[in-house]
Amino acid sequence: MSATTETLEKLGLPLKTAPWDPRFPNSNQTKYCYQSYLDFHRCERIKGEGHSVCQYFKDVFQDMCPNEWVEKWDGQRAAGTFPGKI
Repeated sequence: MSATTETLEKLGLPLKTAPWDPRFPNSNQTKYCYQSYLDFHRCERIKGEGHSVCQYFKDVFQDMCPNEWVEKWDGQRAAGTFPGKI
């Protein structure tokens, strides 16, 4: 068990990670990251911002995606230049 895991347990915070998704069986999880980002924003567009159902996708992309990518994509969405279909 790592020091980080022990620290989280002492603070009473749950340690969780994105679950395995059979659509992305390879070790390269880039597509899983990107798809979860898209799914989160699509879900919020359909269900409304802050809807609890969308939290699953947010948790997954925050776990799987590098922060730099998310920041870049958020900037692109704000500028209207995001290449994905949301």
